Amino acid sequence: MHVDLNADLAEGCGNDELLMQRISSANIACALHAGSAADMQKALLCAKQNGIRIGAHPGYPDRENFGRTDMQLPENELRAWLLYQLGALKALCDANDLPLSYVKPHGALYNRAAKDRRLADVIADTVRRFDPDLKLMALSGSLLLEAGKAAGLSVISEVFADRRYMPDGSLVPRSRPDAQIDSDDEAAAQVLQMIRDHCVTAVDGSSVPVRADSICLHGDGGHALAFADHIRKALKENGIDIQAV
Repeated sequence: MHVDLNADLAEGCGNDELLMQRISSANIACALHAGSAADMQKALLCAKQNGIRIGAHPGYPDRENFGRTDMQLPENELRAWLLYQLGALKALCDANDLPLSYVKPHGALYNRAAKDRRLADVIADTVRRFDPDLKLMALSGSLLLEAGKAAGLSVISEVFADRRYMPDGSLVPRSRPDAQIDSDDEAAAQVLQMIRDHCVTAVDGSSVPVRADSICLHGDGGHALAFADHIRKALKENGIDIQAV
């Protein structure tokens, strides 16, 4: 058995270099919701050194709220913002002789596209028009995965190590006190359940089917490195290899 470990990087959180030694895929922020061109360049060079797969992590133009507030943008404007971010990262990848492999939307854009098929279709179509060989990473069971498949893109089904789930398979909103799993042991148990049993226990106790191609490890916060080590240890002890999909 194997699974991909990914983390959101180039967001100015300061853990990039050490996290790169613990993951297999890096979601590179495109300097819109957070980070800068310098952060992107530094993260890419570190990914190259560690042999890490690279994905684009575009978000809403919302630095004030870290891209976590929904924005009702007109379709043409949203497409422009997405292309702006994908183009910037692709240019840096090309300059450093690195392949860009996939796209994972960030924050509020990611969560809304999981439930809004019209938005999901816009994102998937924009990625396809930019480069049909790029994969689309999205929440397991989400409409964004369905839209990616419908657009002819290869998709990567993502689950979260330290987030709790609603009965419909969506993530518990961050506004709720139970959104985050604070116990490393509980998070590791959830990861193993999702990989081995293809399901996750929702906050109401129900079982939700999931497909765990990739596990997201959040890279912000002082505990990020210890948390990543704990998850890696649990995977290895259970015979699960860490590698990009």
